[in-house]
Amino acid sequence: MSNKKEAAGLMGFWANYKEKHPNTAQFLVFFVLSNGITVLQILLMPFFKSLFAQTTLVDTNFQIWQMGHNFNGSDYYIFDYAAGSLSSGGGGGLAYFLAVQITLAIAQIINFFVQRSVTFKSNSNIWKAAFWYVIAYIVITIGAAAAQGFYKAPIYELFMNTWGMGSVGETIADVITMIINSAISFWVFFPIFKVIFKQKPENQEQVV
Repeated sequence: MSNKKEAAGLMGFWANYKEKHPNTAQFLVFFVLSNGITVLQILLMPFFKSLFAQTTLVDTNFQIWQMGHNFNGSDYYIFDYAAGSLSSGGGGGLAYFLAVQITLAIAQIINFFVQRSVTFKSNSNIWKAAFWYVIAYIVITIGAAAAQGFYKAPIYELFMNTWGMGSVGETIADVITMIINSAISFWVFFPIFKVIFKQKPENQEQVV
């Protein structure tokens, strides 16, 4: 009985808090759900990575959109997945790129419906919202990939080679890069969602 009373008390507190601080409450729900989606990505990533690691795609070079050079003078690519496994000094090739992008795509599809229904309780046109969501997703993915060029290689180098952690270090580096990528998406997506996930009055007066 006490558990039910506590639950009812928490629900009442939350309802009262939402009424007094609707924007803050909305952000908190967005924060919790976004972190749940990040956990899902962390769980999915090893599966797809191991799946594609069994294919020749690991040895298929995927380096596109070269822009300038790295600090060491090598070419800087927005999407930089050199052929060869990470453990052998490569970038994982097309296999790693697909593992990352498929993981992100699944997570963001779920995120779209959950955030729309739970966080923003939007009843606006879903197809219009989905169109702008896809545009935002593409732009953010490219931006996050460009930023990844600054931290991805040093993180993997640190855990796998400098600290000599091998495959365990590779897994830790995977998680860290995924969290950083999710953090970038988190701060960019919230204001975008505020725009595309609108609430329209359910009963609008008809103009006769």
